[in-house]
Amino acid sequence: MDHNETSEGLGKKPARLKRKSKRKPSNIFINIFLFLIALVCILPLLSIISISFSNNADLTQFGFSIIPRHLDLTAYRYIFNDPTLIISGYEVSILVTALGTFVSLFVTTAIAYVLSRHDYKFHGVISFFVFFTLIFNGGLVPWYMLINNYLHLGNTIWALILPYAANAWFILLLRTFFQKLPFEIIESCYMDGAGDFRIFFQIVLPLSLPGIATIGLLIMLTYWNDWWLALLFIEKTSLFPLQKTLYSMLSNIQFLTSSTAIPSFLKVTNLPTENARMAMALLAAGPMLFVFPFFQKYFVRGLTVGAVKG
Repeated sequence: MDHNETSEGLGKKPARLKRKSKRKPSNIFINIFLFLIALVCILPLLSIISISFSNNADLTQFGFSIIPRHLDLTAYRYIFNDPTLIISGYEVSILVTALGTFVSLFVTTAIAYVLSRHDYKFHGVISFFVFFTLIFNGGLVPWYMLINNYLHLGNTIWALILPYAANAWFILLLRTFFQKLPFEIIESCYMDGAGDFRIFFQIVLPLSLPGIATIGLLIMLTYWNDWWLALLFIEKTSLFPLQKTLYSMLSNIQFLTSSTAIPSFLKVTNLPTENARMAMALLAAGPMLFVFPFFQKYFVRGLTVGAVKG
């Protein structure tokens, strides 16, 4: 018996090893494929870093490269010539992003939860109005008049926050996520005497953390990358977010380096152009590169669960 069992065991080991050997080439192929995809994704970032530290003359003569031919900090010296502008831009952007994400996430989750409740009387009407804004809008001029002339939000921090407080696409995405929650949980909370606000804050929101974190990250990126609202409604330099500050610097460079904009006796050939553009992109995207890993574990799950309604 022992000899037979041993022989059977010995007979099974080669089969397992054979299955492993069959899987190994496919695993290697998948790993190589994923590595190539990761390389394609990271090469543009490496190129941006290299260009920002490159000499403008080298970029004009030799083009872009992953490794700079000559290390040059001219672009960063120009950007940080007046550090108070950059520091002020970071302060405004951080404040707007933090406060705006909180306000927008609260408004978005509240509306989405109401729309996910089919027992709500005006569920269909409000859903129609939310969806309608994805197709039609009032236009730029009425929107500008509403924000600046009627609400009097011009040159205030709220002009950078309230226009993005409610996004129809995020509302519909979160509504679908909330609909995945079993309604029996809410019914049992009602039976235990819980009210709507307590159910929303203590039951629904904790169970919907992946979807909320996903939408929160998208809202955060919207506020951080925005310069359009500052261009429309902000005239005070102290209220310029980082993106608007960098945009103004880039516009000044383009103006000074244009052949017809300035007299010929002024020398502006030493001004950075492409390397300054990439340095600004790096300064603007840098903070979000450190924030994204904290949301990564929720991001894929939140999109896949909330995007498909079963």
